[in-house]
Amino acid sequence: MEHISGMGVAQRGDTQGGSNTAPLMIVTLLFFLWGLLTSLNDVLIPHLKAVYSLNYVQAMLVQFCFFGAYFIVSLPAGMLIKRLGYQNGAVAGLVIAAAGCALFYPASTGGYGMFLFAFFVLAAGITVLQVAANPYVTVLGDPATASSRLSLTQAFNSLGTAIAPTLGGLLILSGGVLTEVQFAQLPSVEQVAYQAQQAGSVRGPYLALCAALLMLAVLFALVRLPKIAYADTAAQDDAPGAPLKASLFSYRHLVLGAIGIFVYVGAEVSIGSFLINFLGEADVAGLAPSAAAHYVSYYWGGAMVGRFIGFAVMRYISPGKTLAFNAAVSIALILLAILSKGHVAMWAIIAVGVFNSVMFPTIFSMALNGLGRFTGQGSGVLCMAIVGGAIVPFVQGYVADVAGLYTSFLVPAVCYCYIVYFGVKYAAMYRNAPAA
Repeated sequence: MEHISGMGVAQRGDTQGGSNTAPLMIVTLLFFLWGLLTSLNDVLIPHLKAVYSLNYVQAMLVQFCFFGAYFIVSLPAGMLIKRLGYQNGAVAGLVIAAAGCALFYPASTGGYGMFLFAFFVLAAGITVLQVAANPYVTVLGDPATASSRLSLTQAFNSLGTAIAPTLGGLLILSGGVLTEVQFAQLPSVEQVAYQAQQAGSVRGPYLALCAALLMLAVLFALVRLPKIAYADTAAQDDAPGAPLKASLFSYRHLVLGAIGIFVYVGAEVSIGSFLINFLGEADVAGLAPSAAAHYVSYYWGGAMVGRFIGFAVMRYISPGKTLAFNAAVSIALILLAILSKGHVAMWAIIAVGVFNSVMFPTIFSMALNGLGRFTGQGSGVLCMAIVGGAIVPFVQGYVADVAGLYTSFLVPAVCYCYIVYFGVKYAAMYRNAPAA
């Protein structure tokens, strides 16, 4: 999933000379790592659900705490970057994220609540990191090639989301988990020991990630980076010919676009969160969690492939129509997965990832189109709408507990219905709006 941060505008400063290759490699690695960390949640959710015998609502608290941090921390992160500067802010974000990974060690004996706290701290660090690191992509080189550098870093972000489930399946889920019946048959002392053993399987991977983040913090602190200034985006001029508006929220397409970001991120994250459990159903694929995790990589990898297809398609078809088409196909695939069985259901739900590909940047750019001096503030509002990744999985978890796992996938289907509406409504108005 792409993450675009707009709490302020970065302006090119002193490049300090020399090659930008090494700094760009470090920034690209940052994009890769936060994609990997975000997608690892899809492995941790079914694992913790089984270990602590949680219902679906309780299990979705992982995403509630993780994506809730985006909403809570985004504005403070912008103020922190304004105070520390972009480079020091990125270092701070890395250290906070490393602290979140380190908290997984005591969480393995501290219970589910400690895990949730660790997820929140980790996500808070990633939020600060994104606000600080994104601007460097544009200033590390010729401004004429900034978009190509952004594409490169986003590709590595997608690569991280694609390989994380497979990696997590190998490192965390390979030991196997007892069924609820088997667990209930254990004596109480053995139940406690078993939970501690299974929860402890996350220690190694997250401590390794903690070490990697701290190493990157040191590199980011030492490397010579261009100095970029924090500019107040509210001071920008309106676009030529744009109608003057008294308030940011006077722009109807921005408000509707923020809802679009909310439901899109919610739907994408929710499907990924439930995918391992869905593929484990006996009448779908009956896969063990470690095997199902491999197919979650296909879901996120499909989004990476779909971006290249979408880039080519939107050279000839308006972003709005492309958006509406992709959302409509996603609805059809979800309904097919709900109503069918076996491999048809499995591949139908996995294929939704391909059609998710262009939704985030397309909604984002359409919502910001023509905002003029409100562009930066509008971008901040859209970034805060990522909190949909916290709310929608929670709603689907409730439906899964009440009506069953199959029926719960109607929740993301409804989300895509709104995206069809948004794409159709603004297809003509923003026929030429560029994809971000």
